[in-house]
Amino acid sequence: MSGVLKRRLGPALVVIVLIAAIAGVAVLGILPKLRAKEALRKETDELAAPTVTVVKPERSAPSEEVILPGNIEAYVDAPIYARTNGYLKSWYIDIGSHVKRGQLLAEIESPEIDRQLQQARAELGTSQANLRLAQITATRYTNLLKSDSVSKQDTDNAVQNVAAQLSSVKSAQANVARLQQMVSFEKIYAPFDGVITARNTDIGQLIDSGSSGGPARELFHIQAMDKLRVYVSVPEIYTYAAVPGMKADLTFTELPGQRFTGTLVRTAAALDPATRTLLVEVDVPNPTYLLRPGAYAQVHFKLKARAANLLLPVTALIFRAEGLRVGIVKDGDRAALVPISVGRDYGEKIEVVSGLSPDDTVIATPPDSLVDGEVVRVVSGASPTAR
Repeated sequence: MSGVLKRRLGPALVVIVLIAAIAGVAVLGILPKLRAKEALRKETDELAAPTVTVVKPERSAPSEEVILPGNIEAYVDAPIYARTNGYLKSWYIDIGSHVKRGQLLAEIESPEIDRQLQQARAELGTSQANLRLAQITATRYTNLLKSDSVSKQDTDNAVQNVAAQLSSVKSAQANVARLQQMVSFEKIYAPFDGVITARNTDIGQLIDSGSSGGPARELFHIQAMDKLRVYVSVPEIYTYAAVPGMKADLTFTELPGQRFTGTLVRTAAALDPATRTLLVEVDVPNPTYLLRPGAYAQVHFKLKARAANLLLPVTALIFRAEGLRVGIVKDGDRAALVPISVGRDYGEKIEVVSGLSPDDTVIATPPDSLVDGEVVRVVSGASPTAR
């Protein structure tokens, strides 16, 4: 019985062994293909992920130098006109002369005014004589009234005549004072310490004060230059940092290597709606008169930042229809697009005022096709060419 069983199982075992051998060979041939396919898939996925370089945001400096154009003006600037008519008798100061307050600049000859003053003085003398006579008469009438030698009416007339003559004297005195002042205007004096920058008259020329209806002509022009005013238009973004008391340096193309320090003393306190700038005044000492009014200067301000912002290369910006974005890397290989607000543009770098953290890893040169959540491959070294 056992021999019969063995004869029957022998061929079956052979078949089973053959099938197992064939299956083993098949498995050994398929597994490498599966491994290769998986490896190819992984390699394809890796190659499909964009290669990017990353940067860390930089903190902006707590202060920066801003260079703005400025116009220099004299601290005090005044044209000098005549206050009386006549002919220029003489002038004593020419352009470029340094003068002191009250120094005589020129004299005007006004014979008509001189004669009017003489007449006014004579009329004042007449009024004073009439007043003295009226006073004597009033005193006499007052004493006679006590003995009833004159009437009360005549006495009142005499007393009131004194008041009328007194008013006449005061009127004559005022006229004399007016003409004396007109005569004093024949001499022209410097109103303050400064430099004569223009002389527009000469000896013998007719001087018209403008009181006769004609146009008044400027005789001299004087400017105070020991201190100068520099007016600067500060852009709106810097206005809150430009405060009175801060220092500013002036440089000039024609004076290379030299700096002149001034102080911001006041601001207009309101922006010009046309230019969106704030007008500020910087006062600069000029004891040697080296600087000149009317010149153009470059004004260097050391402005303190109101808050420490972040700086990014401009290549990191992504311009999308929904607004400005930057790409950051999260979880090591995932891109995320975050909205940001920018401030000042420094050329190669731009200031980010909101939307970004100093710890964020920012994609330096994101490809145009980058989408939120996309897998990226981070490399070190130079930025790859965007595809």
